[in-house]
Amino acid sequence: MIRIFPKMVLFSVISFIFLSCSFSSDDHHSYSTKYRNTILIIADGMGPEQVKAAGYFQYGQTGQLSFETFPYQTVMTTYSLDSSVTDSAAAATAMATGRKVQNGVLSQEPGTLEDLPTILEIASEEGKLTGLVTTTLSVHATPAAFASHVMYRYDYDEIARQLMEESRPDVILGGGYEGLSSAVARYHGYRAVEDLAELQNLKYTEGVRYFGYFGTGYMPYMYDGVGNLPELSDMALKALELLVQGSKGFFLMIEAGRIDHAGHENDLKRNIYEVLELSDTVEKVAAWAAGREDTIIIVTADHETGGLKVLQNKGAGTLPDVSWSTVGHTGVDVPVYIMGTDAEKLVDQIEDNRDIFYSLVGE
Repeated sequence: MIRIFPKMVLFSVISFIFLSCSFSSDDHHSYSTKYRNTILIIADGMGPEQVKAAGYFQYGQTGQLSFETFPYQTVMTTYSLDSSVTDSAAAATAMATGRKVQNGVLSQEPGTLEDLPTILEIASEEGKLTGLVTTTLSVHATPAAFASHVMYRYDYDEIARQLMEESRPDVILGGGYEGLSSAVARYHGYRAVEDLAELQNLKYTEGVRYFGYFGTGYMPYMYDGVGNLPELSDMALKALELLVQGSKGFFLMIEAGRIDHAGHENDLKRNIYEVLELSDTVEKVAAWAAGREDTIIIVTADHETGGLKVLQNKGAGTLPDVSWSTVGHTGVDVPVYIMGTDAEKLVDQIEDNRDIFYSLVGE
């Protein structure tokens, strides 16, 4: 894939253009979703070396993880408006809105701070059902970018208010934040559950919204065991079961959020186990969508975390030899895997994280 500008030059040019101009609401186009059912799966912190390490550990070779078997694959850049190394807020905003913003900002226009329409909000306005699933917090940067608009990604209380009072996704499943408790969700008309058994017992009722409050913070690492809480695959399948009941289709964002946290800790075991849970989730989601002609699935990442480099494959069941170059994010290009309706067209459209939005939404 040919790119005319190096990333450092490219992000500087884009930054100048955006910061030198002011935008009014008249500049915003009227968008519509292209597909009846859209499933966007974001692996927070997963670069190509994380994929390689998990494949070596599980299979002794690469190319065997579920998303690696998708028929169409590419890579994309992730720089933000003000840095060659993005954070999750700016990266998720690019995918949710098609616009570059500064690190830390969630779905607000640079300069004017006007709200940028997100694909979730566009789908909701069309009468589609919408859902957010994450192993982090429901107010964390990646899910928040699709359903809220704030200057500062850690303004969790305002994000919670917007989730409950404004965007109101039909399904919200994730880790527990005290400012968005089950009681708060119930007050705002959601049916709330707090463990795997309660989640599995949920049945669709027209007009009802669903909220999962799982634990008292980030959901547990897979390596440590999740106890009576659901795994990512459990949440994803239940979200699909509920959202598919909508008469006009749905939009669902699923985040494997703790790959990033293990990367920040340079914790290879937990990093690999999170990637493997992502693979299991994608396998089940792909099986759910098999044979459908109205569904698109994109699996990608917001950025790479840790500067991981696999040095030697030690075979299945043994951790590979690796090195880490940082405990922060990097500007490494991240993989994109696509299957479903028009996948062969989308693969040629995606070179940067903004292209995720434009591949899924049209004027």
